[in-house]
Order: sequence, then C-alpha cells, then structure tokens
Amino acid sequence: MPPITALLHTKNDALRLGRALEMLLPCAEILIVDHHSADATRRIAREYGARIVTADDQATANHYVDLARYDWVLCLEPAESITEGLQASLFDWSASPSHDGVGSVAGGSAFSVFVREQTGEGWLELPAPETRLVPRSWALWQGRLPASGPSAIALQGELLRFALP
Repeated sequence: MPPITALLHTKNDALRLGRALEMLLPCAEILIVDHHSADATRRIAREYGARIVTADDQATANHYVDLARYDWVLCLEPAESITEGLQASLFDWSASPSHDGVGSVAGGSAFSVFVREQTGEGWLELPAPETRLVPRSWALWQGRLPASGPSAIALQGELLRFALP
C-alpha cells in the first residue's frame, strides 16, 4: 500500500485552508510550503497535523517534492478540496497492490482528476482532467502544480476549486 503525501503551497490562506485539509484523510502526510503568511495559515496547518516548511523563493517545484516523505505526491491549491468520491478513489488506489513501486504503474505514470470550478453563476466542469497525483520523480511542472501528463490515468471523483473562502 503506497502512502501519499499531500503538497500545498500557502500564503495567507487561513480562511480556506481548513476546507482543503479536512478531506485529505487518504494522505499519510500533509506537507505545507508556506510563502511567508502573515495570518493564521501556519496555525491552522499545524491543527491538521501538517508538516510546514518555509518557502525559498529560489527553489524549484522539484525541491519541495523531494521533501515529501512518500513516493506519491498529491498536489493541491489551498482553495481546492477533494470530493468524497475522489477521497474514496484515493483510498482504493493506495490499497491496490499494483501501485507498490513508483515505477510499477505505467512506467511511473501520473494520475489526473476532473475539476469543478466555482463561478458567480454556479459550478463549471472543466473539460480536461488535471494531473495531480504524481510520483516523486515527476519532472514536468507548471508553476507549483504538475504539468499535464498525456498518459495520466483519470481517477474517479472530483476536485472542487472554490472562488471564495
């Protein structure tokens, strides 16, 4: 059973961070990279048992993935939360013996999730899944999140992206 590290970058996200962290039960570790928050972000992260590191403005995305304790990393933004369906998929995924080694699943392939984004008119389903569960060795990054992997396997369930805290 491969454990998962959840990785989130924060900066003054106290009002929304709890919603993101409360659904991360399938993750054995929560790693917060804090970009010098001046609010209660760090306190809230500690309340959820997160390990907090201070961001280094010169560090690459790979640097923070290397800090993860586990070989699989789920990347989220503080304004996002996983649904119960995605939570169940992550529990099932981590219990599957076919994921024991990072390289044993489609050559170390990544996994993607479908995203629903909150708008002023309601919820918008984004047309393409986003790569979010990656092996620690993942080299394709777009800012703080994994770049889309063309061979990423879509997990069941959704990621919710909230516009408001």
